[in-house]
Amino acid sequence: MNILLSLIILLFCGVCDDVRQDVAYITDSGHVEFTSRVPLHTFTGSSDHLHGLIDFDENLVDFYLDLSTLKSGIGRRDRDIYRTLNVDDYPFAEFTGTLSTSFDQNSSETQQVEVQGEFTIHGVTRNVTIQGTMQKQGEELYLTAEWILNLEDYDIEPPGILFYRVNEEQELRIEATLNSAPKEEI
Repeated sequence: MNILLSLIILLFCGVCDDVRQDVAYITDSGHVEFTSRVPLHTFTGSSDHLHGLIDFDENLVDFYLDLSTLKSGIGRRDRDIYRTLNVDDYPFAEFTGTLSTSFDQNSSETQQVEVQGEFTIHGVTRNVTIQGTMQKQGEELYLTAEWILNLEDYDIEPPGILFYRVNEEQELRIEATLNSAPKEEI
């Protein structure tokens, strides 16, 4: 009888673990923002179409953005951005990697995290390490991250007029609220 009871408890615990492990966090409305500088001027572009997935069980972090959704508030500048990024040939920017720091899913405190992986834009992929924060509240996961993207590293020619060029370093920031979802629905 004790053996049967132990097996039932083990099976039940296994089912509980499977239910918990069958959840990932997703978004299709994360916010991306870049800040660019030219002499005597700074401008920002953004998009609210960042798609992302975080799967703690697989230690997978995957985000992508359709670059044609970036807007700077000026149509001509947007067209220049699309031409500079060559969105016809390279329509997406993507990060795929893993958490390299631990994250306590049972805490509702904001936690510092670090991800390592590959960032691809303009047809070039580079290994990157990105710092950010995550906070779990109920069924939602809040994420922020910031890093510097050097255009030269991705074979992107900085646009400019005459001898004024856009700064090589672009400040990137993402914010996203990811909702838990059963993996079989993703």
